[in-house]
Amino acid sequence: MKIRILGCSGGIGGRHLRTTSILVDSDIMIDCGTGVADLSIAELAQVDHIFLTHSHMDHIACLPLMIDTVSDMRNRPLTIHATPPVEEILRAHIFNWAIWPDFTEIPTPAAPCLRFASIAVGEAIDLHGRRIVPLPADHTVPAVAYQLDSGRASLVFSGDTGPCPALWQAVNAIGNLQTLIIETAFSNRERKLAEESCHLCPSMLLEELRYLQSRPEIFITHLKPGQIELTMQEIEDSIGEFRPRMLQNNQVFEL
Repeated sequence: MKIRILGCSGGIGGRHLRTTSILVDSDIMIDCGTGVADLSIAELAQVDHIFLTHSHMDHIACLPLMIDTVSDMRNRPLTIHATPPVEEILRAHIFNWAIWPDFTEIPTPAAPCLRFASIAVGEAIDLHGRRIVPLPADHTVPAVAYQLDSGRASLVFSGDTGPCPALWQAVNAIGNLQTLIIETAFSNRERKLAEESCHLCPSMLLEELRYLQSRPEIFITHLKPGQIELTMQEIEDSIGEFRPRMLQNNQVFEL
């Protein structure tokens, strides 16, 4: 599995800040934030599956436009894998004919551009030998994390989450964990906001990593644009023993 980071910022601004989106090989995408806009039309058309962590705008911003862009270039539906609550939110608030057309009915309900596939925590989806497993997450809206498993190694992407013991129980059960990508949205000075919004700050990240029983490579994602340097310095000062690094656009992982 080749995993390419298209976007990993908690916001936008400037040429290098793109919100969450991850390309797996050429046909699978995890979330669909603004990083997707950097792909060519040909690359967009190759994506057959999109796995969503949750419904917040920074993780779905490019989804409606992407479907519209490639709808006439594909001969099969684009599949959105999401939990039932996330599907319900998207149908009610995005693909509702008021904000955007309902592409599950275009060009016809029998042969649509878009279809939904329901997922559940712990139930693996196998796509040509690539296992994608939804894992627990705790956010202000229904959310999941994901394990990407090639068979040889696994990468875990936390999505947006606050403290979540169930996530660590699942992570610790992964025998081939190579890489952990975990969010830290706020600096320590905004710990109260992190707690209220179900995100992490460096001091909370340290508390969470104490549950981790293995030593994968750790990368930090979802940093707020105005607090990148401060937050990474606080992470280095408090949890340097874990040797976390900041995730970068166009970074590639091989599993």
